[in-house]
Amino acid sequence: MKVRIVMSSPGRSLVIVPVVIGFCSLVGGFFGPGLNRVSAAAPEDDVKSSLKSFTRVYETVEANYADKADPDKTIYKGAIPGMLRTLDPHSNFFDPKDFSSLRDDQRGHYFGVGMQVGPRNGKTIVIAPFGGSPAYRAGLRPGDVILEVNEKRTDNLSTSEIADLLKGPKGTKVSVVVARDGVDSPLTFHIVRDEIPRKSVDVAFWLKPGIAYINITQFNETTSKEMEDALQKLDESKIRGLVLDLRGNPGGLLNEGIAVAGHFLRRGEVVVSHRGRAAAEKSYTARGSALGENYPMVVLVNAYSASAAEIVAGALQDHDRALIVGETTFGKGLVQTVYPLPENTGLALTTAHYYTPSNRLIQRDYSNISFLDYYYGKRTEQKNPQDVKMTDTGRTVYGGGGITPDEKIPSQKLNKFQSELLRKYAFFNFTAQYFGNHDAKLPKGWSPDANIENDFHEFLLKQQVPFTEADWTDNREWVRDQLKREMYVTAFSYEESQKVAVETDPEVTKGIGYLPEAHALLDKSEKLIVQRTNQEHY
Repeated sequence: MKVRIVMSSPGRSLVIVPVVIGFCSLVGGFFGPGLNRVSAAAPEDDVKSSLKSFTRVYETVEANYADKADPDKTIYKGAIPGMLRTLDPHSNFFDPKDFSSLRDDQRGHYFGVGMQVGPRNGKTIVIAPFGGSPAYRAGLRPGDVILEVNEKRTDNLSTSEIADLLKGPKGTKVSVVVARDGVDSPLTFHIVRDEIPRKSVDVAFWLKPGIAYINITQFNETTSKEMEDALQKLDESKIRGLVLDLRGNPGGLLNEGIAVAGHFLRRGEVVVSHRGRAAAEKSYTARGSALGENYPMVVLVNAYSASAAEIVAGALQDHDRALIVGETTFGKGLVQTVYPLPENTGLALTTAHYYTPSNRLIQRDYSNISFLDYYYGKRTEQKNPQDVKMTDTGRTVYGGGGITPDEKIPSQKLNKFQSELLRKYAFFNFTAQYFGNHDAKLPKGWSPDANIENDFHEFLLKQQVPFTEADWTDNREWVRDQLKREMYVTAFSYEESQKVAVETDPEVTKGIGYLPEAHALLDKSEKLIVQRTNQEHY
């Protein structure tokens, strides 16, 4: 589990929404056979007794274990996470390195060269430079194999270690030596580090006249401003329909989720509330906006839309402001409070539950399954018959299992041929090879022609990728779309390739098709508000 957090002064806590993007290692209990439990008269005595027992166990391990015990491993990676695992899937402890990286991550920017790197065949390669970044301007390309960073060989370094070498203070220099397909000798790039934005609104453009599309990948400190800027650049007054894409969005900062939902709701409408054993109930309301209430919306979600993304989707659904389309969301509705601890460590502790405006519980039940199944297991439809609520216009909605879409669209499934090509990075590798022998420029609006398709076909044969000619014929349009998307990264930018991906995404196309229903829902909601306003005036 990874958490987006805002730092506060020592001793103060901050309510945040966790981001579900991974699973922490399962850790067993540290009390084993042969250790006698001690009863006490009061809970405080129980705690003191248990701490003494733990201390005795640790001292025994430290004195007698076959190898030298590593405190960081036994305490930070073992005892503390083991304790938290008995509570819930989202309470978590962060050692100094993890806590520092999380603080950097949530700010929405870092300092470095600005590119994605990743492991391939035992090497670390450039996946994509970010458009306009120092790496992009220097001429680094997808597929470049990183050989050296500041004269330090990378042979025995992990991808994360190489990424750390590439980061550094703004204005400092770093030299990067790479091997490139089609080039005989290594290439050296001298790059000046800069501030690199981690954009959470990575794509915002017109799908067609009057129909806008915005994708939000997570909720960090800059998300609501990024969205406002994107809407201003599009000229929100011209929007006649909006597709808001929250698929795969794992969540982030609570206040940013509230701000995003609040742009599309009427001022004062509840966005979300939370309450817990030691936390008083608190509601958060929308700030409203001049234009955000006026056009129909479709919100795309899937099983990996979680936390703050579910808060946004649930609020827009409960107030009948948007039609939710896709799959039932993850079901992450536990409130974590982050407590900064000594030695630059931190504790994210579950302190309450989130509820949508209709008072639906977002959190999915995790009481009778393993954490592994909770994160990655196959999920069935979870509608709690005891948690039935109504939207503003009287539509029935259920709680206790994420946000159920108004219209279901299953995620696109890949066939065997498609899966094999993606598993073998066929499009990525072909593109790196192609641009090693061709100019890395393409005309605006370019699409693969028959020559490119034939080159790719021959490339698959040479790489001994198993497929039949029937596979090729049946998937030719999909292959063309994938080639265009991948080749746009090198020829234009990663951001331009994302637009291509959206334009060819069948789920987005289906989402556009539901805009008339979203329009009817908005009309019904507006009429209801007018009726209630008139009644109040009688």
